[in-house]
Amino acid sequence: MKHSLCPYLFKLSMVFGLALIQISAHAAEKKNIVLIAGKQSHGPGAHEHNAGVQLFAKCLRAAVPELVDVKVHLNAEWPAAEELKSADTILIYADGFNMHPALQGDHLQQLSAEMNRGCGFMALHWATEVPKNKGEAEFLDWMGGYCDPIWSVNPHWLANFTTLPQHPITSGVHPFSTTDEWYFHMRFREGMASVKPILTAVPPDSTMSRPDGARSGNPDVRKDVANKVPQHVAWAAERPGGGRGFGFTGGHFHQGWANNDQRKLVLNAILWTAKASVPANGVESVVTEEDLKQNLDPKPAPKAKVPLPKP
Repeated sequence: MKHSLCPYLFKLSMVFGLALIQISAHAAEKKNIVLIAGKQSHGPGAHEHNAGVQLFAKCLRAAVPELVDVKVHLNAEWPAAEELKSADTILIYADGFNMHPALQGDHLQQLSAEMNRGCGFMALHWATEVPKNKGEAEFLDWMGGYCDPIWSVNPHWLANFTTLPQHPITSGVHPFSTTDEWYFHMRFREGMASVKPILTAVPPDSTMSRPDGARSGNPDVRKDVANKVPQHVAWAAERPGGGRGFGFTGGHFHQGWANNDQRKLVLNAILWTAKASVPANGVESVVTEEDLKQNLDPKPAPKAKVPLPKP
């Protein structure tokens, strides 16, 4: 009896040991996702950075818990150095230009060190914008393009994305349309080197209703719109060192994340930039109206307009 149990116990211990090894290896394969939200900005329902990144985190944790470990930073809180060093991708959803979280203190230098080792990088909406003299070179390198306030424009318009390219980021995403503050006429790497347009649409003439000025218009963009030149508002990029980047100019309205295809596109991009496997049908997630109401910034309601007295 004693001898007959030995082979059985040995096999059982081997199976158990292998299972533990597989579980440990599987855990080690998880990608570290760092989501950084900017401070409160704009009115209710707009630039809801804090609610947006928490919604992304909830979707990822529910859909692909075996693939990712997600850390969220709110109100422009900057991650500790050790967390940045272990990040597989870093997403920033915040106000841009001089208010950009990446441009404060030595953050640009910290990010450069992580990009040099192959970390992914993503910027959403206004976070795609940096000044030419601070951030242009880095953003062109890290994600292949950026919003230049003296070249790019930020009108609100209905963008119809009638066709999508074949790319892991578009897995399970269908053509869709949304009204948003879609920035366009972006600055890209020379010759679009290693840059893949993901969302492209033709802006209507109404996008040029404002006078020339920063973010509103210039002769070059007016010519493009008049000639119906398609504009890229989301794109993926690869770096020679192996890093990946993604830029997405929509995201002004929090309600936009209720669109299943828009949301899936960004969730897919998070996995792709982290070098995780994107599911064949993309990252499946369900978002309810209650989900969208969670974590909104405490913004006062717009003041009601007082009607002018009749003459």
